[in-house]
Amino acid sequence: MTLDRRAVLRGLAGSLAAAGQGLPVAAVAQAYPPRSEAGAPTFGPGTIQMTEQVIPRYDAIAARGGWPAVQPAGPLQAGIRHQAVAALRHRLIIEGDLDQGYGVNEMFDAAVEAAVRSFQYRHGIAADGAVRELTYAALNVPAHIRASQLRTNLVRLRTMGGNLGSRYVLCNIPATQIEIVENGFAPARFAAIVGKPERPSPDIQSRIVEVNFNPFWTVPASIVRRDLIPKMQAEPDYLTKNRIRILDANGYELSPAQINWYSTEATNYRFKQDPGDFNSLGSIRINFPSAHGVYMHDTPFKNLFGDDFRFHSSGCVRVQNVHELVSWLLAETPGWSPAEIDYAIRSGEQRNARLARPVPIYWVYVTAWVTDGVVQFRDDIYNRDGAGGPVAATRG
Repeated sequence: MTLDRRAVLRGLAGSLAAAGQGLPVAAVAQAYPPRSEAGAPTFGPGTIQMTEQVIPRYDAIAARGGWPAVQPAGPLQAGIRHQAVAALRHRLIIEGDLDQGYGVNEMFDAAVEAAVRSFQYRHGIAADGAVRELTYAALNVPAHIRASQLRTNLVRLRTMGGNLGSRYVLCNIPATQIEIVENGFAPARFAAIVGKPERPSPDIQSRIVEVNFNPFWTVPASIVRRDLIPKMQAEPDYLTKNRIRILDANGYELSPAQINWYSTEATNYRFKQDPGDFNSLGSIRINFPSAHGVYMHDTPFKNLFGDDFRFHSSGCVRVQNVHELVSWLLAETPGWSPAEIDYAIRSGEQRNARLARPVPIYWVYVTAWVTDGVVQFRDDIYNRDGAGGPVAATRG
């Protein structure tokens, strides 16, 4: 799709919104690149206004009885004919992912596949064009819940305000996505792994001040209690295999055999993991002041970035392609070109880089918003929306 076509769609979105007809979700959604590519910032100057404008459209859908449930009937994909496809078509037409001109029938054709991809993109699901468990669940969240979600998040967006700065990093926790923004443009986005529902990542507003290369990892006391002690009970050589050392208050190293792992004795000591490929922080840690003691970092478990459900951490945020993020952060810091960053990592030695100009960072919790006319929803994974519906259950 050309830029001219995108401009036409933007104009169409604006004219329909001004006429009180809502936003043409499907057409605009299909005009924009996947979430990993560059583009407009997720929360740009028009986000608040566009989100506000689309709420009456969802209210109207709910007032008319909402959209039909799409009963799970196994995978639905291009080329099949099934009665569930008729309900799927109706559902996609109502929200705007499928143009009503394609009609309601039982054939899953190329138009339906494109509409499903649009719907999946807008809901943070891998856009493969096939309807499986996650897509069924998102399709069947009622319209009145989506309207409530938009209202709740409009309040959050207004609280954030319209100006986050000219150069900043933003992590939207429910979207498990990080973006860097410079002069009103997001040159890159990164998949993120954020806190589990029982160990949520907090809202943050701070400034990135330092990057650590080849960091040590000092295991937080909460992880010692929740994770490390049970692992040692089940696997006595766990610390040795993962090169985690036990240190007392004077810095003397203890053997795991000296600890009673069936008591709380271990909480009296420090646990420190040496740098290396096995280190839980990977090769990079990104620091900013925080009362919660959280930070962003690399990870040795990069396969997890391929998951749709990326809520695996204990509160910190893991960053895919973190080297690219760090190169951008240090672009204004003398002595830290991309080549010098690569050398620092390959050296295996612990090194620290202080940013010449701290970069604002925001961790936010937004589950519904509109960017460039595209209505986006994410699961209320931490049950903070209070929408009273199954939003948080769509990724069970």
